[in-house]
Amino acid sequence: MSDNVKLLEEVKKLSVTEKNTLLLEVFKSYNLLEIKQFKDLFCETFGVSAAAPMMAGPMVVAAASESKEAAEPTEFNVVITAVGDKKIQLIKVVREITGLGLKEAKDLVDAAPKPVKEKVGKEDADKIKKQLEEAGATIEIKGL
Repeated sequence: MSDNVKLLEEVKKLSVTEKNTLLLEVFKSYNLLEIKQFKDLFCETFGVSAAAPMMAGPMVVAAASESKEAAEPTEFNVVITAVGDKKIQLIKVVREITGLGLKEAKDLVDAAPKPVKEKVGKEDADKIKKQLEEAGATIEIKGL
């Protein structure tokens, strides 16, 4: 078995990330002429053109922005951004929401800005925000 065939068999065993990293390292070692030769061979092999259509750019950008608008987050982090003047009441509410012990809840409140709950649904995030605001905290809900 030739060295190239053995090498190819080893490369096939790599993960996609490892293969991409390997390819990147190979391309970093190429000069401009070698890159052009590779591009030409790639285009010929797969029957594609490296030239992008003139109107594809604006249409792709518009489609991407539409999909971003349509995809609203489904999970949220509830973050204490400011503690307020009812710190003891806030610690009690944090303990109730998180199930933390007294020291852990106090440490969380003292470390603000800090997430109180992570990856919760919109309704739960709003409910938690209301509870924490009633205890004097300033809260931010961050979509994921």
